[in-house]
Amino acid sequence: MPVDTLTLPCPHCDALNRVPAARMDDDPNCGKCHAPLFAHKPLTLTATNFALHVERSDLPLLVDFWAPWCGPCRMMAPAFEEAARTLEPQMRLAKVNTEEEQELAARFAIRSIPTMILFRNGQEVARQSGAMNAGAIAHWARSHEL
Repeated sequence: MPVDTLTLPCPHCDALNRVPAARMDDDPNCGKCHAPLFAHKPLTLTATNFALHVERSDLPLLVDFWAPWCGPCRMMAPAFEEAARTLEPQMRLAKVNTEEEQELAARFAIRSIPTMILFRNGQEVARQSGAMNAGAIAHWARSHEL
């Protein structure tokens, strides 16, 4: 059964927005802060806003767990940004800095970086470790959509 309206947290102010599914491609804005709901780049998640974006969004969320000292992470960063431009608005992309958010890294048992985890309805759907190019990221994420 198709969904008529989607709930999306704003990447700027974290307010919850209800967006008609038919209007997802119309560059919707947040009802509270009026910023675009899709910046076509990954948003930064912290312990403060992680649960909101994972559990309350109706969109799948692809999270890149990375660290600034990690060479493969830095090499993959532009590809992950490019994948965000390709996958939004069907999917949201986000990044978690494991150095700053060690509790989140431990909670999801991140053992190597970069590691991407795809969440849907608050649940982990798939996990992939290792750097990938933009096309491979998009293909991998789409192959696990429900």
